[in-house]
This record gives sequence, C-alpha cells and structure tokens, in this order.
Amino acid sequence: PIENRHLDHVLHTSLAPAPDLTPALDASARALAATIADRLELVGVLGVEFFVYLSADTPDHGDVPARQLIVNELAPRPHNSGHWTIEGASTSQFEQVVRAVAGLPLGSMEALAPCRMVNLLGEEVADALARPLPPRTRCHLYGKAEARPGRKMGHVTTLGEVTP
Repeated sequence: PIENRHLDHVLHTSLAPAPDLTPALDASARALAATIADRLELVGVLGVEFFVYLSADTPDHGDVPARQLIVNELAPRPHNSGHWTIEGASTSQFEQVVRAVAGLPLGSMEALAPCRMVNLLGEEVADALARPLPPRTRCHLYGKAEARPGRKMGHVTTLGEVTP
C-alpha cells in the first residue's frame, strides 16, 4: 500500500510504501483488495483507493485510535497513483496488465526502493523542465497539448525517498 496526498482535490503526491502504516492496517488493506479482485474475477490490475477513517465511536487500542478502511475508488486499469511502479517496482503496473491479459506469468511486485511520485499539474511542467532533476529521479510527460490548472500533465518519480 502507498499513501496518496491530494492538493485542491487532485492527486499530488504518492509515497511508496505508505509511511507510518501499521502492520494491521497494511494486512487489512491487502486482504480487502484481494477479496475485491477475486469477487470481480479480475484479469489485469486493480487500483483500490481507501480512506482511513478514525472512528470516535470505536474504542481506542492503547494510545492509537481504532482505524477503519473505507473504499473510495476502484480502478480496474493502470492508475495514476501507480505510475511510481515504472521506476520503483520490479514489474510496472503497465507490464503487469499486459502479462495478465496475455496469459503470461505475473511479474514480481517487489518494490525496488522507497519512492515519491509527484504529479505535474497544469503549468508545473514548465517549472519542472527548467531545472535539473536530482539523482535517481525521472520525469514522464504525457504529451497533452494544453496545460490547464489541475490537469495532470506528467509526473516525477524519485527513488529512495518517501518524504513529501
């Protein structure tokens, strides 16, 4: 599981792996995503976006409040929040979907390094291209002709970093 951070209701940053994710929440998210994929009889990839709900009505466990996962979105396709897999995983989400639909064995989903992916929104593309990229950083532009505020124009992924 990764953590997505939004800016003005648009995905801005994805951190892989999700920092500060408890083992129990990690296991719950993985199990629920697998159950959804099984019930859909999915062939391909599935992005499952959760919100973590901190319930005031559920008793605390020690000094950590009880947490509940709520499914927000199902994406039965490569999803923007998984673009980090191009550099950050043994098999990218794009290669994985081709393998699945072609009946080939699935590739390893092992993360190669922690990473941070930042979407380039609107006019941020010009700013990103105006300065050199840090080491272990790659920029992907999507080839969209018109930059509009909030429109995803590309992304930048940095390996070895999960801080925002």
